[in-house]
Amino acid sequence: MEREDYMREALSLAREAAESGEVPVGCVIADSAGNIVGRGRNRRETRHDATAHAEVEAIREACEALGSWRLEGCTLYVTLEPCPMCTGAIINARVPTLVFGAREALSGSCGSVIDLFQERYGHRPAVYSGVLAGDCARLLKEFFQDKR
Repeated sequence: MEREDYMREALSLAREAAESGEVPVGCVIADSAGNIVGRGRNRRETRHDATAHAEVEAIREACEALGSWRLEGCTLYVTLEPCPMCTGAIINARVPTLVFGAREALSGSCGSVIDLFQERYGHRPAVYSGVLAGDCARLLKEFFQDKR
């Protein structure tokens, strides 16, 4: 599968989130063989949990599937630039590659507000931004327009 294919999977999860009233962010994690080992979508409203972000949910599922907290060889695909918490989770899980769609001007921590990967945390993933960014941003824009 190509980066766009994985991002389409993440977009599908983001749509599920929107349908349940959650901010539409979706995430998938693929292992080195290309198998999806983790899936997540926002569930903060549903779970009444500030940490129930798509990336955290996908990281937990991938760690369980692989039997390790180290997600070496994996790539995380997410529809929106990760926030500080999720960037920290990516660092702590040792995810070597991050691919995201839309930039997040308010809390994006991979370059929009700050780039936490440039700090001295001891782990710096390769970061690829803008994959299906238009589709990712459009889904968010439509969700918030409907909320107003």
